[in-house]
Amino acid sequence: MSDFQREAELCARLAALRRILPRPAIVREPTFGVANVLAALGGFMECVRYLNTRRSAGAILKLEEEAHVQDAVYIMLRLWVTDLQYENPTDKIGNRYVIKDFLIPSLKTVVEAKFVRDKTHGKNISKELHDDIEMYSRHPLCEELVFFVYDPDKYIPDVGALSDDIVRPRQYGNKGLRTHLVVRP
Repeated sequence: MSDFQREAELCARLAALRRILPRPAIVREPTFGVANVLAALGGFMECVRYLNTRRSAGAILKLEEEAHVQDAVYIMLRLWVTDLQYENPTDKIGNRYVIKDFLIPSLKTVVEAKFVRDKTHGKNISKELHDDIEMYSRHPLCEELVFFVYDPDKYIPDVGALSDDIVRPRQYGNKGLRTHLVVRP
């Protein structure tokens, strides 16, 4: 028997086995939704603490401005959110543009990362978030708006009151918008 004949016979046996063996279940990618985005952002400080206390001279996250916080959020979410898009200007509304930090088209979700830089900013963060809500209320791919606020020096006077003010479903004509807030010191 030639090598060709042996290989042909082996292929025939494999084909016969394939017909009688049960087919494996199709494994689908796990669903990653807004609740998972919120949970990931909830673990922000754990990730930062780990990187900043490693024994090696590895990566140290210096979160000294909003762009640094945005970079950390991107790294945390990118593994799980394959269609995560960053720094993308929205349509001009009125006389200004808003640049959304992250858009997740598959979830119709925008994630805005904020860095509270001083006491005055902490007191006025509510106005900034409300301005963002009004801008995103018109965006066609924003049904969920997630605010991640990094407040390392705890300048926000009352996080509970801020949450009560920001976190709620809203309706703009036919369009709904749900807002979420994650604040980490």
